[in-house]
Amino acid sequence: MIRRKQFRLRLAKGTLILGPRTLMMGVLNITPDSFSDGGKFLDPRQAVRQALALQSAGADILDIGAESTRPGSQPTSTTEELRRLLPVLQALRGKLKIPISIDTRKSAVAEIAIGAGAQILNDVSGLNHDPRLAEVAACHKVPLILMHMRGEPQTMQKKPFARDAVKDVTQGLRRSIARARAAGISKSQILLDPGIGFGKSFQQNYELLAKLPQLAKLGYPLLVGTSRKGFLGATLVRDGKSKSVPADERLWATAATVTASILGGAHIVRVHDVTEMLQVTRVADCLLV
Repeated sequence: MIRRKQFRLRLAKGTLILGPRTLMMGVLNITPDSFSDGGKFLDPRQAVRQALALQSAGADILDIGAESTRPGSQPTSTTEELRRLLPVLQALRGKLKIPISIDTRKSAVAEIAIGAGAQILNDVSGLNHDPRLAEVAACHKVPLILMHMRGEPQTMQKKPFARDAVKDVTQGLRRSIARARAAGISKSQILLDPGIGFGKSFQQNYELLAKLPQLAKLGYPLLVGTSRKGFLGATLVRDGKSKSVPADERLWATAATVTASILGGAHIVRVHDVTEMLQVTRVADCLLV
């Protein structure tokens, strides 16, 4: 358990204070094929209702993704990503009070999304897919979340895993930081995500959670997303026949890893189940003395 360093994240409309309490990023997937809720919020009207529900439940940030990056997923075109995204952003204008983060790997999507009201960019490729995304973030002075992914979504769980996951993540994040800083993004506008489930073995995900304090030494706020992920489903199998339990049966496993993330130094946790995880974050925060 470590004492979290405090950070101030400048947004187009206000400032987010990171550290005094854990902030919750609510997940809204507007895709047909996301691992947990693919297709559920593809209709813009359903997506808007879910966004407002997540805000009402206690989310501090809304993270909208219009391209699935689950293991084995295929790339989505810029045109299709924007076709899914823009109606939702336009419908939320003036209705949503919490900042919107856009989960995208594409600079063109990022540019247009910022113009439509997004205030944070979340790049799961850590600038490896489209380095120009850093220039977009720098130009608009928006915070950028850099996540570590080993490989590409299509193959990341098939390639050989790193021998030393913590070293691999640390080195990868350092490279992403260097790209971001070279593009002109200020240090105070960068957040780091170890990329739980992205090119790591199930055991390596647990190792990264246990060793989050080492990543905190990089000097940036940490965001961690474990919600409903596959390594939890594999852990919960009891009968020895199935390989995993369904995503919607991983709530309490998610709660355990959210607690571990907070005690390891996470400033933000990315979750699907905001109502339940609000209880978890409030209790876990009381242990940070």
